[in-house]
Amino acid sequence: MTLNPSEYTKFLPEVRTLVNKVVKRNMAEGFLFSAGTDTQIIAYEAVKYKPDIPCLTLAFKHGKPKDTEYVKKMVELLHLKQETYEFGKEDVYKYYPKVVEALKKFDPMEIRNSLPVYIGLTIFKQKGIKSAFTGDALDELFGYPWQFHLTEAEFAKKQEEMWAEMGFSSTPMAESLGMTVKSPYRDPEFMEWAMKLPIKFKINMYDGVKYSKWIMRKAYEDVIPKDIIWRPKAPLEAGTGTETLRTYFNDLVTDKDFAEKKAAIKAEDDVEIQDKEQLLYYEHFRKTFGKPKDVFPKVAGAIQCPKCKSYIKTKIQFCKTCGAYPI
Repeated sequence: MTLNPSEYTKFLPEVRTLVNKVVKRNMAEGFLFSAGTDTQIIAYEAVKYKPDIPCLTLAFKHGKPKDTEYVKKMVELLHLKQETYEFGKEDVYKYYPKVVEALKKFDPMEIRNSLPVYIGLTIFKQKGIKSAFTGDALDELFGYPWQFHLTEAEFAKKQEEMWAEMGFSSTPMAESLGMTVKSPYRDPEFMEWAMKLPIKFKINMYDGVKYSKWIMRKAYEDVIPKDIIWRPKAPLEAGTGTETLRTYFNDLVTDKDFAEKKAAIKAEDDVEIQDKEQLLYYEHFRKTFGKPKDVFPKVAGAIQCPKCKSYIKTKIQFCKTCGAYPI
């Protein structure tokens, strides 16, 4: 639907005031900065209190990161103290075991998305920075593009299910490094406000295109250039370029060896491996923790994943261990 300005204009100052408040209350020493809508808005408010906050952007040198142009524009707009670290295959090989250990899972998408964050946190730690901003929770609170086709009732139900299981990989990874993640959108006051917000303010149209985080974008479009604040949603793996990791490991193991290992794992552990990337992560998971069904045994209210046999409590039919969907 297209909203009449009279329906939302009065809320825009309230949005900016609230965001400023939760950013100030959750100030960090550094910023893992992607220049997505989530981090754009935090950065706009954070520089009011810490103009020289170190901002670090991660990009996979062997991929095609989509964040680059937006990062450049935001750096110029806010005069950010920003640097980009281009990580390569040596970083991936060095750190993926640490991510598997911190998250206790071998879901390829989760590991792939989390790698840049973990690498960024390690760089900050080396610099003596002990806390970092992230834009966690805004997508979960306002909806994802894959939910756009749902009716309002269906969307509301999916949101409630998602909120009941919200978890963010940045937190356990930071804890594993003795650091703290600061996520203003996870502030209880902001979450309460967002959860009560009518759906029409979360997802709506702009210039003929449907967007999530609609009221957030609208509140800042006069201070952040429209081509930046209204940038389309890009998954973290696309923004950093790590989406290429889906096939990046294919040369590490031959098709014959993969088939043999896949069959052996199925026979010994009763776990189905989907591809060579997941094999890499699973082998480390198995060596570190054991069989998934032993690591995550049956408990009241849990269902068993048909792919990895771990027991998971979930309302969204997603296996948090291996990434299988639906289960």
